[in-house]
Formats: sequence, C-alpha cells, structure tokens
Amino acid sequence: MTDRRIRRRGAAALAAALLVAGCGSGETPSSTPEGAHVYTNPVIRTDAPDPQAIRVGDTWYLFHTNSGGRNVPVLTSPDLVAWTEAGDALPDLPAWADAGKTWAPEVIQLAPDRFALYYTVADRASGRQCLGRALAATPLGPYRDDADGPLVCQAELGGSIDASPYRDTDGSLWLLWKNDGNAVGVDTWLWSQRLSPDGLRLVGTPTKLLKQTEPWEGTLIEGPFFHRHDGKLLLFFAANAYDKDTYAEGYAVCESPTGPCVKAAENPILTSNAVASGPGHASMIEKDGRTWLLYHAWPPGQEGSTDPGRQVWLDEVVWTDGRPVVKGPTAEPQPRP
Repeated sequence: MTDRRIRRRGAAALAAALLVAGCGSGETPSSTPEGAHVYTNPVIRTDAPDPQAIRVGDTWYLFHTNSGGRNVPVLTSPDLVAWTEAGDALPDLPAWADAGKTWAPEVIQLAPDRFALYYTVADRASGRQCLGRALAATPLGPYRDDADGPLVCQAELGGSIDASPYRDTDGSLWLLWKNDGNAVGVDTWLWSQRLSPDGLRLVGTPTKLLKQTEPWEGTLIEGPFFHRHDGKLLLFFAANAYDKDTYAEGYAVCESPTGPCVKAAENPILTSNAVASGPGHASMIEKDGRTWLLYHAWPPGQEGSTDPGRQVWLDEVVWTDGRPVVKGPTAEPQPRP
C-alpha cells in the first residue's frame, strides 16, 4: 500500500470518527444553518428597562429608559435578536428638565422624515416626573424638544409618566399615559387624549380609562399601550411594584381610545417564572404575520439590581379566540422572528 493511500484512508477514518462523536454529543454548533435560525432570551442582556421598538425600512430601532449616561439609549437590529448600541436619541434635554430620570421613551413615525419621541423626564418647576415630546428627521435622532414646558404634568396627581403614542385605523393620533399616583399615595389611572396631527399638542380633554382594582395589581398599573387585533382594540398594561417578582402584564378590551375598557378575566397574562422575574412594561411588534411581545425582566433573585438589571426579552404572542396568549418568559432556544 502506498503512503498516499494510507494517508487517504486515515483521513477518512478521522472524519468518520468526528461525525460519530458529533452525533453522539447531541450538540449543534452555532455556525450551522440550524443554529442560525434560533435565538435565546434575553435578547439584550444589559440594563435596558421599558423597551419599545419601531421598524423603519429593514432596521429595527429600540428605545429604553436612561442608562449609561444616555438620556434615551437607542439600539438597532436587523432581526429583533441581535442588537447594537447606536447612541443617545435625546442627547440634550429641554431647559425646564433635569437629567437622571428620563424614563420609558416611545417613538412613532408621523411621516417619512418626521419622528416623534414621547418621554418621561424630571420637571424642575413641579419637582415631579412629567411628559415631554421631541421631534427628529430620522429614527436615530437627535430628537429636539423645543417646548417651554411639559406636554403633560399632573403634579397634583403625583406627576405623569409612561407616555405611549398610538395611531388608530382611522388615522387619528392618541397619547396614553399614567398619573404617578403611587408616588403620593393616590390612585394610578391610565389616561388617553387625542394628539394633533403634527404630534406636538393634545386636543380636547383627557379621559380616564383604568386604575388599579385587582389583587395581582397591587397599588398601581402603568406602562400602557394600545394594539388592535382583528378590529378589537386592546389596552395592555403592567402592574404591581416594578422591582418585585409580583410585577406582571395584563390587558383590557376597549370600545375606543377613550374607552370604556374592561379588564380581561384571565389577567395577568405574563408573570414571573424560574427564568425571569417581574416581566412587564411591554410593547408589541408584528412581523411577517406573527405577533411578538418585547418586555423587560430581572434575573430571578436579582430584582432591583442594575447589573445586569432589567434585561430585554422577546416572546411570541398567539391569539386564541381573539385573546392574546404570551408564550413566555422562555429561556430555551426557539425560532427567530
């Protein structure tokens, strides 16, 4: 037998042995096509509370509560799974606001070159958290708030937080928010009010939609957003103490953006489990005919921490007789959106 034939036979034997070993291990390398089509929560493993994302072109833009010295951190992703930090969407606060408490930002696209950011910030005059609005020509910003004061500031009700913009099917623009009643020992209501077409002003009068009433909600509800499914208007919200494992997500069905709204009997629909604690303050995404919930949660046993803090999770929502069912929190590999 020649040396060349010996080398070929040895190489074939080695390849066969490696193949058998790989099959026996039950592991699939992440570089394989199979691995490329799955992901594992959390999709953002650093502190990124109160996440909301929009899609512009082929890119997703995610905004979250202040961290790392940024007022409104923004990240980008091609697929909702792999996220890259992209700076501060609101590098300069308006003159009436103080830094350090810029919370729960949400963005809506009003035109190809017009994006509106609604955010919670510390109002110097009242000493409360209040709502601002800012505009930019691109989703990354920088956004600029040129107002002389807050857009909403219910100082006598503890302040106003957690703004969420919504465009209804008739084209009308709306703003949701929460009065920060738990800061002063009063009820926390979710409010709605119509926005002007340019997104800069509130029109008409605000409407109370819901307040804390159920045992699982504790002393507060917050983080509202609207979502329509099959013509039905749903109002999602978080409830209970944000830094406890009792924090959870629920929803109500509303007749219109001004109510009335009725809470779902099956609430809460997203709760703590062995892999995630205090899941909530969510936003909803639709992609390729599927629905996804983007939300934050703590590692179990690390509630209230900043390292890693509230990480971002992504789980699918399926609809059963028109009701949303969240398939999470999940930590096992699952198909990508």
